[in-house]
Amino acid sequence: MGLNLDEQKAVDRFRKNVVEPSMTQLVILDFWAEWCGPCKALTPVLEKVAADYADKGVILAKVNVDEDQFIASQFQVRSIPTVYALFQGQPVADLTSARTESQLAGVLDQLLAKLPVQAGPPAADLAPLIAMGEEALAGGDGERGASIFMQILDMAPDNAEAAAGLLRGLVMAGRLDEAQGVLDQLAPEMAGDAHIERARAALELARAKPADAELENLRKAAAERPADMDAQFAFASAAFASGERDAAADTLLAMIRADREWNEGAAKAKLLQIFEVVGLEDPWATTTRRKLSTILFG
Repeated sequence: MGLNLDEQKAVDRFRKNVVEPSMTQLVILDFWAEWCGPCKALTPVLEKVAADYADKGVILAKVNVDEDQFIASQFQVRSIPTVYALFQGQPVADLTSARTESQLAGVLDQLLAKLPVQAGPPAADLAPLIAMGEEALAGGDGERGASIFMQILDMAPDNAEAAAGLLRGLVMAGRLDEAQGVLDQLAPEMAGDAHIERARAALELARAKPADAELENLRKAAAERPADMDAQFAFASAAFASGERDAAADTLLAMIRADREWNEGAAKAKLLQIFEVVGLEDPWATTTRRKLSTILFG
């Protein structure tokens, strides 16, 4: 085909994520970029409509034009956002001018009335929606993340991963009482799920967030009394709850280096809890875990 390696990878990725699902479902294909303001405004609308129509066989796929320039060029994308509806690998409608929920819903209703789209989604098709929710949380948008995961739960009430995502989104948005309410209402069989445990840990740490003045007092006490383990631990806990994870980790690592057995290994336990909240595969967590391993085993 005369494609270079990057272009071939882009084609393979597009075939898997877009073309193959479109064989039986209607795919909303959104071309966007991180720097595009209108794209960011449109994203929640597309996500909401895709979630609302998921049981009718509609899914959302996104193509970052900066990362997949070759795919964008094949669709002759000249400006963004550009949005198409695809079925069986072919564009069946240009949705770019539809910017509201009602406009998109109207076009989708017309398409679904004409095309043999299979109703769904099967459970596996929730994965792209969950990925969108995780992307929102990774970008620090707890409100949007919570909204996405709430929509997933409407479709799959027993999905523990979605419930955990909702909890983490609420925590990130500072809606701690709502998060506690969701946690308290979980079915017993979901309460022990690993995803839920991670969200529970996030809620516990968030509840430790102090006022700004209190954080500064704890910071000052830790700086003035470096050998005072209680002061160090109090600052580390407050720092992470306030979003200062580097300061928290550095303080806990120093404590472990000085006395790993202090308070029955409390510093190590707190650091492991932080890793669980951040995510074990997160690059920051991976780097910090290496530092911990060097202290423990180096």
